[in-house]
Amino acid sequence: MVMRREWPTGGINSMDWWMLVWAGWALTSSFFYKNPSAEFVFRLGLIYDAFGIYFLIRIFCQSFEDVELLSRMIVILLMPVAAEMIYEKLTAHNLFNLLGGGWQDSSIRDGKIRARGPFAHAILAGTIGAVNLPMICSLWQNHRKLALVGFFVCFTMIYTSASSGPILSGMAGVGALFMWHYRDRMKWIRWLAVFCYIFLDFVMIDPAYFLLARIDLTGSSTGWHRAELIRSAGSNLSEWWVAGTDYTRHWMPYGVSWSPDHSDITNHYLQMGVIGGLPLMFLFIAILFTGFSLVGKTLQQFPELPKNHLFMMWSLGACLFAHAMTFVSVSYFDQSFVFIYLILAIIVSAWSSIGTAPVPVIEADSIEGNRPASFAEWFRQDGISRD
Repeated sequence: MVMRREWPTGGINSMDWWMLVWAGWALTSSFFYKNPSAEFVFRLGLIYDAFGIYFLIRIFCQSFEDVELLSRMIVILLMPVAAEMIYEKLTAHNLFNLLGGGWQDSSIRDGKIRARGPFAHAILAGTIGAVNLPMICSLWQNHRKLALVGFFVCFTMIYTSASSGPILSGMAGVGALFMWHYRDRMKWIRWLAVFCYIFLDFVMIDPAYFLLARIDLTGSSTGWHRAELIRSAGSNLSEWWVAGTDYTRHWMPYGVSWSPDHSDITNHYLQMGVIGGLPLMFLFIAILFTGFSLVGKTLQQFPELPKNHLFMMWSLGACLFAHAMTFVSVSYFDQSFVFIYLILAIIVSAWSSIGTAPVPVIEADSIEGNRPASFAEWFRQDGISRD
């Protein structure tokens, strides 16, 4: 891309800078650990994964047409995942094991089969179906049949995962999508939500976030763990606030089988804190905040855009909201991370494409031909002839 002089739509913006600063501190904080070389290598992999999806989409997605195309492609890509999860739910056998997934048998809790497909955990499999629901809703006007298929795919992934988290994530995303009708009152709705939380914090014996411990939609949820983890992290703040920590086993009364040094950090915000302290956590929150801000600016500053474009932007914000709510109870640790950086990149690209002149065609050598103006245009071309 550098050799072909392909750059993000609209140039480097605030989101891109936040991503770069986040990556810089993730690398810097590794030197505060007992084994800095191993941590540095781990952080390089983390950054490579995040940048790999984020900047590729930033460069290849250059218009709302590309956003719609990506939404359609996500439906198609998740179809075989949903089909396998149905099979797994019925047989307790994971077909992805044949491809080297490593999980021949499905996990079972309280007699319920929890399908996970190609993901490392059933919660993550269901979550990916849930957080993509708002984006698929944006296809309803122009691609109704594909949208119906997408609804079935997402609900299938949520149901077969047999987990409370994906249900709540789906409710959060769809609820945010319905706020489209009240988009002019969102400032007051946000403040109302803040005051409601403060009120609950006053009237409840435990902190308000202990509402997580009372949510059980499947009969086998572990909400207490998620609430107690937040309290324990706050109690041990002095250990990790500067640059993270490499030991959290004492945070909870039980540990995890895959590490003698850690508890199960089922909170993505706290996971950022464990990796790089409060600076990395706040940088990650700043990235999410910037994404929400760009959605709001699009609706406020460009009301003359086609209504389907404005609704598409809102649906992207609803997807991001579903991710942000999910992070309170789930930490992404497998390929599920692709979808958070994907949605962030799509939001920024859609914002940057507004008012941007069409990308000029750059002359290349005679073998390769002309560069298409957008990803959608490339997708429509005959790939064999281009090769």
